[in-house]
Amino acid sequence: MSERIAEAFATHGKAAALMPYLMGGFPSLEGSRAIGEACLDNGADLLELGVPYSDPLADGPVIQAAGTQALRAGVTLDGVLDVGAALAERAPVVLMAYANLILARGAERLAGELAERGIAGLIVPDLPLEEAGEVLEVCDAAGVALVPLVAPTTPDERLTAIGERARGFLYTVSVVGITGERKALAERFAEVVGRAKAHTAVPVALGFGISTPEQARQAADAGADGVIVGSRLVRAAGEGGADAVGEVVAGLAEGLGR
Repeated sequence: MSERIAEAFATHGKAAALMPYLMGGFPSLEGSRAIGEACLDNGADLLELGVPYSDPLADGPVIQAAGTQALRAGVTLDGVLDVGAALAERAPVVLMAYANLILARGAERLAGELAERGIAGLIVPDLPLEEAGEVLEVCDAAGVALVPLVAPTTPDERLTAIGERARGFLYTVSVVGITGERKALAERFAEVVGRAKAHTAVPVALGFGISTPEQARQAADAGADGVIVGSRLVRAAGEGGADAVGEVVAGLAEGLGR
């Protein structure tokens, strides 16, 4: 499955891939599947599928609120995996889950379940390099890409170590802090992307804070191989469901020159 990620990044040649984030189970399980379909109908190349969690330390208020609503509705990891399996029939899906969920499930079991469902990758934002060995091993064995994150503050030596072990792509955080829409970002894009690309052989996808077609274009112009958009789309999901999300994704795709 992990090779599907490479194919998605290569689809548009030198143009950046578009990777929307959606919260599994928000506004409902079926609703989140419809949102994923709308993303793919309007230009998304691959999808990041979040699992609702009670203590999402990397998420800003919009995504936190969506996860809380999903948890209150009884959404479970199993339900989100089923959504991921349905969407994976059309495009690569990368699951985003926090470490406690991985530990509770068992890393080997979860990697196997991802592979069985055709889910191509796994992002664990609170799994540090020093503790990722077992998860990386079982993901490699299952053919699932374990996608690490780096920040603007990651030192060069550590960036090299993370970049060497990156699978699928390197999730490069554009700013220090949590997810959320931001107005001014572009002045740092080239520096952040350039550092990341100098320390890894896999594609570099830029995320956190990107919310407009102009920002997506600026990220691509800065050399990002992929652009990840989350909070803006989760806000649209809450305001207008799949139709609203599809409209925003179409605008982002246009910003990337589609």
